[in-house]
Amino acid sequence: MDKVIRWGILGTGQIARAMAFALQEAAGAKLVAVASRSGAGAEKFGREFGIKRCHGSYQALADDADVDVIYIATPHALHAANALMCLNGGKHVLCEKAFTMNRREAAEVVALARQKRLFLMEAMWSRFLPAIGEARRIIDSGEIGKVTQIQSDFGFVPQVPPEHRLLNPELGGGALLDIGIYPLSLSAFFLGPVESVQAIAELGPTGVDEQTAFSLRHQGGGVSSCVCSIRAHTPIEMTISGPLGYIRIHNRFFQAQTLTIATADGNARTVEFPHIGSGYAYEAVEVMRCLNAGLIESPLMPHAETLALMGILDTIRAQIGVSYGADKV
Repeated sequence: MDKVIRWGILGTGQIARAMAFALQEAAGAKLVAVASRSGAGAEKFGREFGIKRCHGSYQALADDADVDVIYIATPHALHAANALMCLNGGKHVLCEKAFTMNRREAAEVVALARQKRLFLMEAMWSRFLPAIGEARRIIDSGEIGKVTQIQSDFGFVPQVPPEHRLLNPELGGGALLDIGIYPLSLSAFFLGPVESVQAIAELGPTGVDEQTAFSLRHQGGGVSSCVCSIRAHTPIEMTISGPLGYIRIHNRFFQAQTLTIATADGNARTVEFPHIGSGYAYEAVEVMRCLNAGLIESPLMPHAETLALMGILDTIRAQIGVSYGADKV
């Protein structure tokens, strides 16, 4: 019988709360600990979710012997240091995306996880949703033919001050790392590894990208066109096309629940795949499946792909002229 997996959450922001709720819905998961930068923050989070082990430092959570796996929910700029700390504490790690600030940091984290034989996965939760799995099944069935093109957009307009993480270069700000990772990762998931990329962008007053458009050529053939923006509200849809038809993942494709499949002969159908709660439970279930199987990486979000995609993000940033302090180390 699979054992109960004891989870800790590092960070107490909005996405940490989403995962705390999700772990309540994931069979075999028990949320036992949380860490914040202050004891008061951890205690407040702990009261909300019934957590007894509330740590006033991230290091204390990494050292907690009663925790099996840690979900890292801090801003991008802290991911590498937090992940290394948790791995050195002997913990398995699920780390929010963007995984790190650049490929160099990602390679360091992956190398340590492999050295210590600890599980590590980028928290690209969309890949584990039922609707995304169904889209992949339809593609594999040949119903729309070999996929040759993907188009996707992700845009919203946040009302935040310049020091907010979305606009702050010291925190990995910009549309690309925050939301551009979604169309990039899912395009690679459906069309395969990226061979080359071309990007253009509009930068804001703080020096981060506020709109980026990038086109990908994939190794096995096919192209994808992706746009991310924090200047425009967009439909947030993805269309996957082949010679025999297309699949459209409707409104907010990153948390997909509705697919339309239209074929060249004029037939079309729409199918619903409602997910549990926020949808974050599915990636937690995958982490626990892998842990119970003795795996150190997931076949659906393997280390090599995380590294490759971080490299593509680096290339895009070089093309659009966005750099971070982490790039200068």
